[in-house]
Amino acid sequence: MLHTREAWAYAVMGRTAAFGRATEQARDALAGATPGNEPYWIAYFDEAELAGVTGGRLLDLARRDPVAHAEAAATEIRKAVQQRGSEAARSHALDWIGLAECAFLSGDMAGAVEHTGQAVEVARGTQSGRVRAQLGQLYPYTVGREVSRGVAQARDSIRDLLSS
Repeated sequence: MLHTREAWAYAVMGRTAAFGRATEQARDALAGATPGNEPYWIAYFDEAELAGVTGGRLLDLARRDPVAHAEAAATEIRKAVQQRGSEAARSHALDWIGLAECAFLSGDMAGAVEHTGQAVEVARGTQSGRVRAQLGQLYPYTVGREVSRGVAQARDSIRDLLSS
């Protein structure tokens, strides 16, 4: 977990090589962890959490350089979605929001609309302020004069959820 926090700092600074090294250290540390020997407060940190955190930090990098990082971010976030499941409602919603943003950054409007729909659906099941804030950050991708009908519907679904 601490290695992912270090990787997060590197992502914020745009230091991609250092980010990659710290992420690999996190993967190695998790692979070497002995179940039952770790403190109780770290029990939530598993492969799904590592994938979600890594995907989120790659998304931070993708906001600066979508071509270089958006697909890698989406790949990691997809791993988190597959491994985590809907029982982790807050994290599951954040994963879908991240996938939607990756699709918007990549220019995949059909994927963006689909993932936004999933994000809003899952977000309805949680009262998380962070989920709502992240949906608010997704909203500007849906605004514009020339948006497709699907993107306009995604915008409306975000707006409806945030106003409820």
